[in-house]
Amino acid sequence: MLDTVVVRRRVDPGARLRLICLGFCGGGAASYLHWDPVMPPGVELASVCYPGREGRFTADYARDWTELSDDALAAVRSAADLPFVLYGHSMGGWMAFEVAARLEREGGPLPEAVAVSSVNAPSRGLTERDKYPSQHDSDERLIAWIRTHGVAAEHILGDPDLRELALELMRADLIVRDTFFHRPGTRLGVPLQVFTGVADKVVVPEARAQWSELTTGAFRYDELPGGHFFTPEVWRDLPGHIAALSDLTGAPADLMARRSRS
Repeated sequence: MLDTVVVRRRVDPGARLRLICLGFCGGGAASYLHWDPVMPPGVELASVCYPGREGRFTADYARDWTELSDDALAAVRSAADLPFVLYGHSMGGWMAFEVAARLEREGGPLPEAVAVSSVNAPSRGLTERDKYPSQHDSDERLIAWIRTHGVAAEHILGDPDLRELALELMRADLIVRDTFFHRPGTRLGVPLQVFTGVADKVVVPEARAQWSELTTGAFRYDELPGGHFFTPEVWRDLPGHIAALSDLTGAPADLMARRSRS
């Protein structure tokens, strides 16, 4: 399943740890692969490709949260031949939590840690605040959101056929997001790190306290510059903020950022 469902830009035979990324609404595996140059030594970057996009273009979109989480769980298990850290942004943060919780319930293998960003605690359930953007938004509003947050390259939005595909993908993901549910009482037993943009209007002020209740492991909450996708500089170097990558490899905490600018 590696290389088609779990995508890697670079295979590292000497890797001791794998960062497995789970996608946000409208995104694909490629949304994370630009991080490859900022991976610390010994960490291999992998990104899960959901059905209906990129190398899985001919597969049907997942119809609901359960179907997508089943798919993501199988993908992560296929990539668990190395110790791994799970990361997810926005809807992908809920998916990373869901996959880690299911792995705990079903006997592993367990991630070394989970990191999530720009998402409210799943224990709140799906609220109107989390439905941004909305599957009911006009094409124009969705395109504006995609353009603002850099989910799709400008050449895609400028081509009528590719633009239509980007909208179809976004709407399919929003439909799945809107079927999200949380099993009451679900908590993790592994370290959990949460990132929030200081200007992100989606994440509630209570997020720190609510997320902290969802793990019995170590907990860390970091506020970073910018909004839902942070600033371009922060997003480019985000792996440098994931504590588990440096803790588990012994790399200096700022090594990734230094490498990206060298």
